[in-house]
Amino acid sequence: MDLLHGRLTPTLTDARTRRALQLVMLAIAGLLVLAGFLGRQSAPRNLATVATWIHFRGLLIVALLVIGNLFCAVCPMMYVRDLGRRILPPTRRWPRALRNKWIALALLAGGLFAYERYGLWNLPAATAFLILGYFVAALIVDLRYTGASFCKFVCPIGQFNFVASTLSPFELQVRKPETCRSCRTVDCIKGRPAPTGRLPPSRFALRRPGKPAPTSVVPAPTLRGCELALFLPAKVGNVDCTLCFDCVRACPHDNIGLLSRTPGAELAVDDRRSGIGRLGTRLDLAALVVVFTFGAIVNAFAMTGTAMHLQHLLMQRLHLGSGGVLFLLFIAGLLIAPLTLISAAATVTRALTDTHRSRRSIAGRYVYALVPLGAAMWLAHFGFHTLAGALTIVPVVQSTTLDLLGRAWLGTPLWWWTGIRPGLLFPAEFGCLLLGALGSGAVAHAIAQRSHDRPVLASLPWQTLIVLLTMAAVWTLLQPMDMRGMLMPG
Repeated sequence: MDLLHGRLTPTLTDARTRRALQLVMLAIAGLLVLAGFLGRQSAPRNLATVATWIHFRGLLIVALLVIGNLFCAVCPMMYVRDLGRRILPPTRRWPRALRNKWIALALLAGGLFAYERYGLWNLPAATAFLILGYFVAALIVDLRYTGASFCKFVCPIGQFNFVASTLSPFELQVRKPETCRSCRTVDCIKGRPAPTGRLPPSRFALRRPGKPAPTSVVPAPTLRGCELALFLPAKVGNVDCTLCFDCVRACPHDNIGLLSRTPGAELAVDDRRSGIGRLGTRLDLAALVVVFTFGAIVNAFAMTGTAMHLQHLLMQRLHLGSGGVLFLLFIAGLLIAPLTLISAAATVTRALTDTHRSRRSIAGRYVYALVPLGAAMWLAHFGFHTLAGALTIVPVVQSTTLDLLGRAWLGTPLWWWTGIRPGLLFPAEFGCLLLGALGSGAVAHAIAQRSHDRPVLASLPWQTLIVLLTMAAVWTLLQPMDMRGMLMPG
């Protein structure tokens, strides 16, 4: 199935459609900043914290798994960046030594820690400052460096989206490879000048008897190619794809479509891909997957009563402050535990298959099988908060109009509106984790079939690791969860 075939094609791929959606997102971001700075500093009653930490995260992961990287496609920061580049065009390329994911990975891990350490869900002004700081950081990077440097190498949300979108059922692909083989202009990556357009005659133009009014030819903006250096004929999967449709608009042959595919199949493929290389040789991407998967469990565990009790116990035993103890927990969850478990699985696979490949090479290949389970944990966790507080957006918006405009234009806030009772959500959470575990198991087996003569034995340690992580995730979701940022009835 091709989502870009049919009557909706011009609407979906038109740059004006993207600009309109970016303007809507920019208006929402501006409203959140105003609410965070000027609204009441009570997290459950402030639009900045409720919309960001309860609703946005849940909708983000759902969109990633159902369609693809929609947030990056309508990211308002890119609209602001494009306006800025008209005044101050970038002249430098991103440094070669930094063309990897390490900066974004550090920001992602640091963001997970800062969220817990400083309680960002409970700080409307800090949330507004974070949103504003994101725009400033994107401008600083992209007004100095060409291409989509911020998206590809810096943005932590973008890296989260790239990993999760590997499970999307759709991907921008070439429709007919033979058309690309005969193409000599490669406009999908270089870009091309847009066709000139003729302005209609002005009613004030001077007319000569018997001759039509003069028209003027005005060149349209250049149709740029892929700013993330993904050459479509050699592109594999959704990693690094922001779904901006620039390549679709630049292709003069209409040979690129948003095609359906098997979710997660790209994780089992280790062919060389444009802009990325081989997944098995990318240590930075493997580390990103580790933080994505283990971070999902750590992030959810940190919100439980059990985690609070453990922190108090360690503070008494180790004589450390809450920040020090939390840092140790994150080091254990995002570094020590992953290295130990993944190294053990790679060692066993090497012994069972009698291969000469190094443990690092084996681990760098099989670690991508953990993505479906990690995405399932994020979906279960974020979905829990979004569904439990689905209707809270209504009274919060009502309260925001009162705070910012001085009058209750939308009526008295309905603070008793919340969402689905939390106790009813565990079956859905468990179902998400079960599907994620099955998906991870299938990817691990597919990787083993491509890498070893005895795939069942080769994937056995990784299947065991997947089961252990699934059990840890289920146990975490069974713990009493802190309903952060929600005003509970009564």
